[in-house]
Amino acid sequence: MWTFRAAQPDEAAEACMVIRRSVEELCQADHEGDPAILEHWLANKTPKQVRAWIEAEPAGGFVGVGPAGIAGVGSLLPSGRIALNYVAPWARRQGVSTGLMRAMEQRAVEAGHTVCTLTSTITAHAFYLTYGYQDTGEPVRSFGGKPAFPMRRLVAPGS
Repeated sequence: MWTFRAAQPDEAAEACMVIRRSVEELCQADHEGDPAILEHWLANKTPKQVRAWIEAEPAGGFVGVGPAGIAGVGSLLPSGRIALNYVAPWARRQGVSTGLMRAMEQRAVEAGHTVCTLTSTITAHAFYLTYGYQDTGEPVRSFGGKPAFPMRRLVAPGS
């Protein structure tokens, strides 16, 4: 049902819409509907910026695609850090985030990494714990002063 592959620059507008809707609709625990937090969080989530991210790291941008189009967007930095993992509200709990994580971790392993890191939102923290990530210290402050959780997971071929 889902395909996970490299993002293409011409998909930036659709990918951006997925990211924005995910933040607005699924991350309520992180922004609590506060317009100032949302404005700050979404300021760089524009089609132009998403295209620039894809073009800057062509091996690190991922999309999860299903019958209705792009359902998830992920980004892996050359350092092995997962920078984005957003799912469309209509695709939540259908394996999209897990598929993106597998694709990004596989790319990290191919690049020679043995660890992936990320900073989780409140919304995604339980998912990452269940997926095998571990907290690596005290929470840090995110948009609007909300906690965000530095995490890591050992990755290896076939994990």
